[in-house]
Amino acid sequence: MALNITPVTNHREREKGCIVYPVYSRRSAGLSVGINLFPGKKTCQFDCPYCEVFPFSANASFDLSQMEDDLRAAITAARSENIPVKDICFSGNGEPTLSPVFAEAFNLAEKIREEASPCAKLVVITNGTGLLQPNVFKFLKDAASSPSLDIWLKLDAGTSEWYQKMNRCVIPHNKLMEKIKEFTSCVPATIQTMLCAINRETPSREEAQEWEALVCALAANSKDSKAGIRKVQLYGKARAAPEDPHASSLPAEYLEKRASSLRGKFAENNITAPVEIYI
Repeated sequence: MALNITPVTNHREREKGCIVYPVYSRRSAGLSVGINLFPGKKTCQFDCPYCEVFPFSANASFDLSQMEDDLRAAITAARSENIPVKDICFSGNGEPTLSPVFAEAFNLAEKIREEASPCAKLVVITNGTGLLQPNVFKFLKDAASSPSLDIWLKLDAGTSEWYQKMNRCVIPHNKLMEKIKEFTSCVPATIQTMLCAINRETPSREEAQEWEALVCALAANSKDSKAGIRKVQLYGKARAAPEDPHASSLPAEYLEKRASSLRGKFAENNITAPVEIYI
């Protein structure tokens, strides 16, 4: 398997038909080996206008044996070039927790990580919709006992209005947020928020304040010191999307202002989670 860590511009190059794909990640600050549970088509309950997954149809299906072979090959290739694997990440063409084989794939990836790349993290990037399924909620809650797991929870909006513009999901915003609150009360998670303009509209002041209050509530809602918010990742639009220019990037100064404001609120509430910016 050829190792390619050149940053990519869209999923047509990276994931179409692929199950495992090495990629350089801004947020991982190095090589991330992605696992795609939907190599044949996009599967997600969100329909974000900034999403980089282009429409496609591939004659491909997920296979655990192929995943194992490709994942081991990617780790071996990285090792041969003395490139550390920062994480093994479930992302791909949609919401990984919606896959019927998510648990099996997760357990296999963790086994391979322990054997072949024990210093790497195991990351699950999720929009939280899978948490509405009791079996997924329990599985991730139990899996979180491992210090190697980092769950990245998407939280793009503080208001239902901006949620519909950013994520365009039929699941009500308040219903999803209540489930995320329940989850983060007992499981540590990293919050990731995309900040971009929609039809040249910047998030309103009210939206920014409501989002900030929501993140603070999540951080203060943990039942013990091991739960809650590990960090907050604010990131800007940096890759092409099929709906461009419907969604567009915002100035770095805007992201820095939002991060500074959240840090101030964290300090007021004695919340120590770091706030990071990725432009």
